This record gives sequence, C-alpha cells and structure tokens, in this order.
Amino acid sequence: MKKHTPRRTFIKQTMGAGLAVGTTSLFSGELFANGIQTPPFEQTPLAYAFNALEPHIDAMTMEIHYTKHAAAYTKNLNEAAAAEFKVANHSIEEVLQKISSFSVKMRNNGGGHFNHEFFWKTMKPGGSILQDGRLKEAIMSSFNSYENFQSKLSETAMSRFGSGWAWLYVDEKKLLQIGSTPNQDNPLMDVSNIKGTPLLGIDVWEHAYYLKYQNRRAEYISHWFNLIDWKKVEERLNVLS
Repeated sequence: MKKHTPRRTFIKQTMGAGLAVGTTSLFSGELFANGIQTPPFEQTPLAYAFNALEPHIDAMTMEIHYTKHAAAYTKNLNEAAAAEFKVANHSIEEVLQKISSFSVKMRNNGGGHFNHEFFWKTMKPGGSILQDGRLKEAIMSSFNSYENFQSKLSETAMSRFGSGWAWLYVDEKKLLQIGSTPNQDNPLMDVSNIKGTPLLGIDVWEHAYYLKYQNRRAEYISHWFNLIDWKKVEERLNVLS
C-alpha cells in the first residue's frame, strides 16, 4: 500500500513558499471608478443549460436560483458599490478581503455574488472523477481517503444551521481544511470564522434544493457530489503555487 506523505509536509511542499492566501484572484474582477455608468460586477452566463444538471438539480431550481436569487445579489452589489466605492480598481476579492470596511449590504450581496459565480463553475453536467494528481494527493494526505473527505464535507454541510455554505479551502497555514460559513459569508472575508482561499463550495440555502428535495438536505448533498468538476477545483489549487 502506498504510504502517504504527512499532511502538513505535503501541503507545504505543494503550495510552495509563494502562496499568499487571500490575495490570489479566482476571477478577473471588473475595475470600477466612482461615477462610471457600467456596473463593475457582472453575472457570468451559465456554461450549461438550466436542465443540464438533472437529475441531481432540476431545471426549475437552476433557473430560479440563477435568474432570481443570484441575479439579485449582483444587482444589489452594484448598488452598494455605486454608493460606497471611493477609489478605482476594486475587484470582488479585494472587497471581500476588507469587507469589515463596508456595509452589511455590501457584505451580504458581495458574498452572494462571489459564492454563486464560484458555485456555477464548480459543477458540470455529468460531473467528473477525481483523477490522480496534485489535488487527489492533497485530499488523501489531509483526510486519509476520498471517502473520509466526502463524509466530512457532507457532515459539515448538514450541520450548518439555517442557511449558508460548506467549503473545502486552503487555510492561512497552507493546509486543506473543511468548514462552513453562515448566510453568504465565505473564507475570503476578513470577518469570517474560517479564513483562506476556497477550492470547493456547496450552497445549502433552501432555495438551492427545496423544490426537488424539500427538507431532505442530506439527499441533495449526496447527489451534488455527482456534479463536481474536479478539473476546475484542481485549477483553483494550482493557481496558488
């Protein structure tokens, strides 16, 4: 049986000394100067049809989730940005990293915008298999097996009281961690109870699953693992080198 490198040693080796958690941009971000008419933050078109994630996530849930809930976060974020930005060149990551300096409206909607853009890109029709490589080695080193990782992330998502998210993220010590945040918070925020760079996140707000699964959050979580785009998750890890 293959002997795994100790968790702390492996993650530090693979992340490298150049990792600066919380400063790497996962998305390009739009630049904004106060007074410019073009909204600085845009909702990215989905890379797949609303029904493409069936049977795990139904078309109506995806359509409402994307066109109503997520769209509202982007709209409200731009309203907050127009009122609160005083200088140019804010990306969404920069806003989140200093969210304590902004309003509750900016926090809720900035988090909602980032989290949903992140969530759509985490999934793909038919999902994928976690292939051998850096990410799989990191998961094995940190959680001993894929099954342990899946169980811990599922348990974390189930135990999030009310609305929120569960995350796989790289913490400030360059270790893989699993944790959850309430509402639309995420590990990038300077006010978050967990801090680092997210690699994978699952939305456990009821609007993400209630039409199909009602109160069966555990069933939704189990099905969601069939949709993960592991190549995208690995790309997020690789940009941290």
